[in-house]
Amino acid sequence: MRTRRALAVTATLLTLGSAAFAAVKTRELEYKQGDTVLQGFVAWDDAAKGRRPGVLIVHEWWGHNEHARNSARRLAQSGYVGFALDMYGKGKVATHPKDAEAFMNEATKDPAVVVARFNAALEQLKQDPHVDPEKIAAIGYCFGGGVVLNMERAGADLDAVVSFHGVLATKTPAEKGKVKARLLVLTGADDPMIPSEQVDAFKSEMTAAGARFEVISYPHAKHSFTNPNADKAGMDALAYNSEADKKSWAAMLDLFQQVFR
Repeated sequence: MRTRRALAVTATLLTLGSAAFAAVKTRELEYKQGDTVLQGFVAWDDAAKGRRPGVLIVHEWWGHNEHARNSARRLAQSGYVGFALDMYGKGKVATHPKDAEAFMNEATKDPAVVVARFNAALEQLKQDPHVDPEKIAAIGYCFGGGVVLNMERAGADLDAVVSFHGVLATKTPAEKGKVKARLLVLTGADDPMIPSEQVDAFKSEMTAAGARFEVISYPHAKHSFTNPNADKAGMDALAYNSEADKKSWAAMLDLFQQVFR
């Protein structure tokens, strides 16, 4: 009898888990910035009622890959609409650092293009029927972290901005009173690509600008600590750190709960 009851409970839990997973829907879409075709990936909880906050996700220098898409899915599971955007152009995804650097340099050689591609994705997100266009956040990883911070330095209309192991240095520091969004910077204490001097300079910049910001540094975490495939890149500076990954994601969700309550 106990065995049957245990099997019944297990079956019920599996069914509930499958139903919860099935509630997260995704779709791919093409959109444009100028003549460049870009690819987007949207995830939302189909069981949720009404409009909800939307979150733009800017990928690492590798391009629009599964790491960015998985973030969209996880955001959907937490009650948001996740939109993984594309800064390079459809099909431009790298696995080798040299290719990634070439894609990044090409995409960023004209700062106006970076802004235009971010805004093109932002408009796509705001038009989604599941999204409350008045409640928008942006998160970014590595290269993408620098993108979202620079967008807010320029005064983008966002409620919250989160940078995961993102570039903090900038040639255009924030002006006083221009940063409106809540900022959260999640960085690795052992990240040679984002040294402590860069972190300190960012703190000074944002303090002078009067921004509302928080910086959390994770011990023993290197660059790209949220990406499970970081160790496969063949770069000593990159390493996945499961503890930092979990804690940084929880910190982001905590910020969103504060901002969107």
